[in-house]
Amino acid sequence: MSETHGTVHWTELNTHDVDKAIAYYTKLCGWSFDKMPMEGADYHIAMKGDQMVAGMFDLAAMPEMKDLPSHWLTYLAVDDVDAAAKDTEALGGTIIRAPWDVEGVGRIAILTDPSGAAFGMMTPS
Repeated sequence: MSETHGTVHWTELNTHDVDKAIAYYTKLCGWSFDKMPMEGADYHIAMKGDQMVAGMFDLAAMPEMKDLPSHWLTYLAVDDVDAAAKDTEALGGTIIRAPWDVEGVGRIAILTDPSGAAFGMMTPS
């Protein structure tokens, strides 16, 4: 296993009010935001100075997620997201969204652990 396998790699806010969230985190944390086009919506990168600290997108832009409440989602780095997704099922978790590729980012899956907690896994590119 690599040194980063199993570490927290990224976190993102999935929200129904991007403007309100940007205003809040700008004032609370001193973040600025860079907009990045994403299929179906813009993805907002939260910056603390020159460091990327989180991402954010509008849940309403994702039809399969539009009814979810706003929430933070954490992504764990894994060496092989496909194998880790299979291992998750074998260990009593669930695959919510099977692994898929995001150009320039990596391969991602959304799962729940055996307790029902949702999280993402990513093999960074």
